[in-house]
Amino acid sequence: MANPQADDAVLTAIGERALEFVRDGCIVGLGTGRAAAAFVRALGRQVQHGLRVTAVPTSESTAAAARDLGIQMVTLDETEQIDVTVDGADEVDPHLDLIKGYGGALVREKIVAAASKLEVILVGSEKLVAVLGQRGKLPVEVLSFAAGFCASRLAALGCRPQLRRDGDRPFVSDGGNYILDCGVDPITEPGKLEDSIRSIPGVVGTGLFLGMAQVVLVGNKDGTVRELRKQGEAA
Repeated sequence: MANPQADDAVLTAIGERALEFVRDGCIVGLGTGRAAAAFVRALGRQVQHGLRVTAVPTSESTAAAARDLGIQMVTLDETEQIDVTVDGADEVDPHLDLIKGYGGALVREKIVAAASKLEVILVGSEKLVAVLGQRGKLPVEVLSFAAGFCASRLAALGCRPQLRRDGDRPFVSDGGNYILDCGVDPITEPGKLEDSIRSIPGVVGTGLFLGMAQVVLVGNKDGTVRELRKQGEAA
């Protein structure tokens, strides 16, 4: 049985540890989801103690939380490059490839990650998987106009798409798009699957984040934090 208090303690620990990657004056990408929210709270406390940063949020919910904490924000158009982005993930494999998007912000998260010098991912140990797809879901963001068409093409690829809903209506991302949650088996060739899905007209982006994370901070139930780095990355 899940223990929300224990989970919150794990997220708090990794959120605070991620502050090690933030320097005074830097531009920080802020992810979306529970782990990213823990980092935003930790960052806000440092800002209130005099840390100077500028942030690029990946969702409206993150922007609202950061604004309440006094974190100065800019849009991606207002900065040339982000120094470090801190975000969560839904799966992390041994190569530090990811599945993201359960929170619904995958396309904005991927754009901000691509604009960043360093991508730091925060997860609990339960998010580590031997092979991507192990948890059985891959989000795909699509144009609302093309949702049915994309669903049929995804089914032809062996995915099992279901339109994400928000009550009795389709879930709509901050970009105005729909999300198809694809039932998947363990993905043996994620790069090939990414290319196949992205070739479907109407697909805006997938939850496969391949080769984007350099550092993963893993929170353990005992309160310790383990740091994983991509092979060849300096500590």
